[in-house]
Order: sequence, then C-alpha cells, then structure tokens
Amino acid sequence: MYKKIIYVIIAISLLFGCNRNSEPTPPMDDMNMDLEMEVEGVDYFLPNIDLSNWKVTLPIGNPTEVEPPKILEYATNPILKDFMYNDSIDGSLVFRTFPGSTTTNTTYSRTELREQMKPGSNSVNWKFDEGGRMKGKLKLESISKKSNGDYDRVIIMQIHGRLSNEQRDLIGEDDNNAPPILKIYWNDNRVRVLRKVLKDLDVDDLEILKTDAWTDEGQWFEQAVNFEPFTLEIIASDSKLEVILNDDESMVFEDIHMEKWNVFENYFKAGNYLISTDESAFSTIKFYELEVKH
Repeated sequence: MYKKIIYVIIAISLLFGCNRNSEPTPPMDDMNMDLEMEVEGVDYFLPNIDLSNWKVTLPIGNPTEVEPPKILEYATNPILKDFMYNDSIDGSLVFRTFPGSTTTNTTYSRTELREQMKPGSNSVNWKFDEGGRMKGKLKLESISKKSNGDYDRVIIMQIHGRLSNEQRDLIGEDDNNAPPILKIYWNDNRVRVLRKVLKDLDVDDLEILKTDAWTDEGQWFEQAVNFEPFTLEIIASDSKLEVILNDDESMVFEDIHMEKWNVFENYFKAGNYLISTDESAFSTIKFYELEVKH
C-alpha cells in the first residue's frame, strides 16, 4: 500500500518537474491573431489624404458620383473599387479611368475629385480674393498611346469656375458651369499649364460670364517628370495665381485677366481626367498626398 502511494508521488513530481521551465502554450486563437496583425508603415502603407471635403466622379453611370461621407469608405465601396483604391505597397491612392460616361460640356471621361467646402454640397465655393491653396504629391503610373506613338494627355489638377445662381439666370444658362481658370496636364512626360485669358479686355459685365469670352493660354514647365513622383502646388490669391513644380520651378500669373477673373466662384479638382475618346485608351494616376487650405 505504502509503495503504491510513493510511486504516485514520484510520478506526479516527474510530471510537474518536466514542465517547470517551459512557457505555457498560448491558445490557438491568440496565435492566429498575432500572425494576422500588421503595423501601418511597416507591413503596409496608406495615402496621406483626407477625403472629407471631396466628391469623386467616375467614368460610369450618368456619370456616377460619390460624395461624403460615402467616399470615406472607398476601400470597401463596390462602386469605387475598380476606379479608386489604395496601393498599400507604396502608400498611394490610385485613380484609374478610361473613356466612358462624361459630364456636362465635355466629351472626355474622368475619375476625378471635386472639392466640396461643405461636404455633400456644390453650392459653397470660394473666390480668388478669399484665397486657396492645393498641394499634392503624385505620379503618372500608366497611360495609353495614340496611333502615332505619342502618349495620350491627362489633366491632373484644376481650378474650375462656377456661376452663382443669379449669374446663371442672368446669361440664360441651364447649369452653373463656368470656364476652368486653370488646367494642369501630364503631357508627353512634362507638365503643361493652361489658364484662361480674355479675348477682349473691354468685355462688359454680362459677356464676361460667358465661356466664349475666354480662351486658353499655355506654358510648359522646363523639367520632365516622366513616370516618377512629383509635387504640384497651386496658390490662388487676390488677382494672382501661382503654380509650383517640385518646390523649385514656378509660374506666376498676375495681370488684368486675373483681376477680372474674380467675378467667378471656384473649386479645386484633382485626379485623372483622360483626354481621349479612343476605346482602348486608359490612364492610371497615383496620389500620395493631397491637401487643400483656405
């Protein structure tokens, strides 16, 4: 009897002695959780872009637009997933487009952001004497070529004009669209800037509101950006407009055309506005940063 008791005590001692210096095995669920956890900036990257004051227009539908707050869920929104999505490898917000649905007064399609100072509304905008600044870091990821071998063009940033309801009714328009004072293109590996100038400096207060009172004047930045990341900054102030490429090359517009432009309201745009109607055309643009201040 006593021998059996001694054997049991020895067996128990050996069992606990073998595990004395071992760590307890964690539950299987905890192990799986550790494997699935990732660290932002180490395992993946996200773009530095706040979409709270932007809506996006897509090359589908009539066309389809997604406003705040729904645009904030773009990563899981099935409508947006083919046109606006994260590249977690390089931390960019990708805009993809091709010829499809178009907006009023254009034959081209876009996947493009439109500033909304009041989320969900197009009616609250700004004038040059109030000022505005937009800065982004972006790159042209891919773009189609024309039949002659040249790349297609794409608009990457804009300042678009807008008529007030009173101005719209005054000139008998059926919408609030006014000319874009500024269009910035990726064009053949370089950045081209188009701004509006008056055809007639003596235009009256009524005619100046009409699109055909204005025409385009273009300039090129010297440096090529190719398919590499670059920064663009637009600074609008009273009777003045400045565009800065890579913080070291600048264009400044400060003249009578800028003075007279203050008749319009404005809003910023950024994204991928492809200048092609060819069925095989496409463009993909990546934005790493995008910031607007007023």
